[in-house]
Formats: sequence, structure tokens, C-alpha cells
Amino acid sequence: MTKTPAPPLDGQLCFSLYAATIAVNRTYKPLLDRLGLTYPQYLVLSALWEEEGLTISAIADRLSLESSTITPLVKRLENAGFLTRKRNADDERQVLVSLSTKGRSMKEKATCLTETLLEKSGMTVEQMVKLNRQVQKLRETLAGAD
Repeated sequence: MTKTPAPPLDGQLCFSLYAATIAVNRTYKPLLDRLGLTYPQYLVLSALWEEEGLTISAIADRLSLESSTITPLVKRLENAGFLTRKRNADDERQVLVSLSTKGRSMKEKATCLTETLLEKSGMTVEQMVKLNRQVQKLRETLAGAD
């Protein structure tokens, strides 16, 4: 059995995805700086814009991160006035996270990220949606392979 030689970096999907992620983050960074957010904080807010009143563990699940990673992000967002934390009355082990007025208003301000990414990429909305679906399918398939 002959071994297939490793392709050059640009021929490896993992490197292309990695480099694209870095490029997207560099595109977002000045915009997020103006909004007073880090990218991980933006992701937490995005999860809450989709569904209000999530637990820390639900946010972690949604973002494919550990709860121990989410907790400090939530605390910083609370200190900045974007959200509130409250113990669940039915299960005090759970912390419910809700958006404040400031957190809700940030959703509209954050649309600049999508607009800028579309503009700088030169892609149409349809092309971006198709690419996103392909990457999501890849992620779901690989995650299900465990």
C-alpha cells in the first residue's frame, strides 16, 4: 500500500479554514473594538440575540465551548452592562443570563460586521450563505463522527 504524500499547506482544508478564520477575525477586530467587545463576547451576545434567558451551560453548548470558558465572558459582559445574571429559582445551580437594554441595542449596531465581511469578501449574500452551509455541514459531519 503506497502512502499519499501530504499536500502543501494551501492544499489542506484545515489550513484554509484556519487562515480564513484569522482573516475574518482581523476584519471584525476594528469593528468590535469600536463596539467595546471581543469576538468571544460578541458570540455570547449573538447566542442571546437568538434566544433570551439561556443558562451558562446552554450558551456553552450553543458555542461549542466549556461552561468554564463562558462564565468569565458573561461576568465581563454583565460588568459592562450588556446583560444580567440571575440564579434559576427552580434550580439554584443554574445561572440564567438575559440581555439588558444595552445588550439588545447592540444587535443592530453589530450588523456592521456582516456588512463589512460581505463588502470585503466580494461575495454575494447567496455565495456567503452557500459557503456557510457547506462549512456547517462539514462541522456537523465531523462532530457526529466521534
